Amino acid sequence: MPIHLPDASAKLRTFKGAPDSPFLAPRGVHLLDNKLLVSDTGQNRVFIWNQLPTEEFQPPDIVLGQDIATGTERNQGSGASASTLQYPSGLWSDGKILAVADAWNHRILIWHNFPTQSGQPADVVLGQTDFSSNEPNQKGVGSAPSEHTLYWPYGLTSDGEHLWVADTGNRRVLYYDQIPIKNNTSADKLIGKDNFQERDYDHTQPIWPYSVKLSSQGQLAITDTQYYRVLLWDRWQEAFDQSASVIIGQPNWEGNGQNQFGLFPQANTLNWCYDSCFDEGGLWVADTGNSRLLRFSQLPQQHNQPADSLIGPKDFTTGSENAETISGTDGALYWPFSIAICQQTMAIADTGNHRVVLIN
Repeated sequence: MPIHLPDASAKLRTFKGAPDSPFLAPRGVHLLDNKLLVSDTGQNRVFIWNQLPTEEFQPPDIVLGQDIATGTERNQGSGASASTLQYPSGLWSDGKILAVADAWNHRILIWHNFPTQSGQPADVVLGQTDFSSNEPNQKGVGSAPSEHTLYWPYGLTSDGEHLWVADTGNRRVLYYDQIPIKNNTSADKLIGKDNFQERDYDHTQPIWPYSVKLSSQGQLAITDTQYYRVLLWDRWQEAFDQSASVIIGQPNWEGNGQNQFGLFPQANTLNWCYDSCFDEGGLWVADTGNSRLLRFSQLPQQHNQPADSLIGPKDFTTGSENAETISGTDGALYWPFSIAICQQTMAIADTGNHRVVLIN
């Protein structure tokens, strides 16, 4: 069963990691010019190709998080350090700076010079006082958050000047006015809470923000996984003190059902969505639980707007529960977690198939 593309002329390639150490549930992808970065999440490492790979099992040029290219253990089987990772997820780079959401170490790692060798240690850590610490909110489970702390940060983004972090476990997005150059830098503002110490649910704010993305025009998208929706703001500056102007995936602020409580999806529903990505005036959404990508050719202007096209199933009403998708997944998307677009190339972390899909 082939992956159904919105454009029949599009070319598709798949990559599964190194020949002696393939991917295990990769959850993060990033494209930069001709570079490909992948968070091989299940094996606690980041793969970097300086040129887009051309073979299905092509060794990466750089491996971060492990002392050897085939290493897979959490924090290299020891404690956290500037060179280790534990369940890396979101990635961002402008070719000079690299930032990685090191989710289960409850921190963000920043390289202020793009890595040139495997195992290169990070320069800055956020969410912890030092590189050897990795407790949630710095004091352990149940402790209150602050402007310094993180709890399961899965996503991040930047415009090269500012930094946004999806502090998922604390149900908020942190904003840094400048990309930090010192460890344990405090956030300047936050989205989703009235102050840095709050952690309660508020259905008019992000409940489980897994991804945060910024458009070239300054629009902001937060993928709110637990309420099966994507929240949009016309200007990122509005998000600090205003609720989102548009909800994708739900009819209103009270809506919180998987596929809006339907068994099968529709063009306007979502099921465990984990990422979104702006593109040419529109938006893609990783509708992970439905094993598909939804395309909005123009940014929605009202709640519950249906998508225009999709990648994955043959139509909008085919979902992960359908017999034809259960019978085989290698030729279709299976739990796509993240999307990256650069120029004319799209990268998809096809997590359930343990691979990355590139579409030109």
